[in-house]
Amino acid sequence: MQAVMRNASHAAEERPVLLVGASGRVGRMVLHHWRAAGLETAVVPQYRQPGVAGGLLWDPLSGPALPPTQARRHGRFSAMVVLAGVTPASGQPLEGNLALAVACLKAAREAGIGRVLLASSSAVYGPGANLPEGAPCRPVNAYGRAKLAMEQACADWRAAGMDLCFLRIGNVAGADALLGTIAHAAPDAPVYIDTFDSGRGPVRSYIGPRTLAQVLQGLACRPAPLPVVLNIAAPVPVSMDALADAAGHPWRPRRPGAGAQPVVTLDCAALSALHPLARDASDPAEMVRQWRATTAP
Repeated sequence: MQAVMRNASHAAEERPVLLVGASGRVGRMVLHHWRAAGLETAVVPQYRQPGVAGGLLWDPLSGPALPPTQARRHGRFSAMVVLAGVTPASGQPLEGNLALAVACLKAAREAGIGRVLLASSSAVYGPGANLPEGAPCRPVNAYGRAKLAMEQACADWRAAGMDLCFLRIGNVAGADALLGTIAHAAPDAPVYIDTFDSGRGPVRSYIGPRTLAQVLQGLACRPAPLPVVLNIAAPVPVSMDALADAAGHPWRPRRPGAGAQPVVTLDCAALSALHPLARDASDPAEMVRQWRATTAP
């Protein structure tokens, strides 16, 4: 895996990747691991607020073109990775995901960036097990519907020649509800996890933030064109009780509510073919280690 990172770094030495959304929860973790891998010169983080050295100050919604002065300072980009988006927790209209995506695509076109990795979500599928990229999309919540609408509205950019890949990302360890709750809980305060007849908690597709950083860097610098859609998660799903145990945090079972799904998972064979993952990428303990590395002082 380190060889993959070194090869990606070499490919991006002269044409860095522009990371849009570097101040978000996932963006911060990805940027941490890129920098920890020695890729400072291979990525330029984008921020909307001033005061961060080395970044590109730009609000996509205030002007779709990249600021000319800053763009010249950083040079031409090899790819744009868009992790910025509107989540339910923000309280903002979820339709903003489409406006943000279009603004980033327009900026990429104007800047001559031919490849864009655009963060979508596994929520576009709805419930199901081992869902491949070709599975029917039947989202059951507003977030999934908004991300699917974003994909559908932006498909023409791919048809026009842009190497645009929609990343249907599963749960990112540390940006998910469970570990987010654990992060703010007292050490002896248990969290509550839906527990099904199997005796286990919900089984979901997860990925650690360092693994995600490696995947994004590898895809951004891959010489061949990318697929239209790609599921992003570790190969083997994780149960939430196992994740809590790996975090060393107490938890208590609770009866699932109406409509709770015991299993919602992705088939990530296409990702593994493009970017083989480390053996421990599906290990809950490794995912927790990767998350905690981003929060260490």
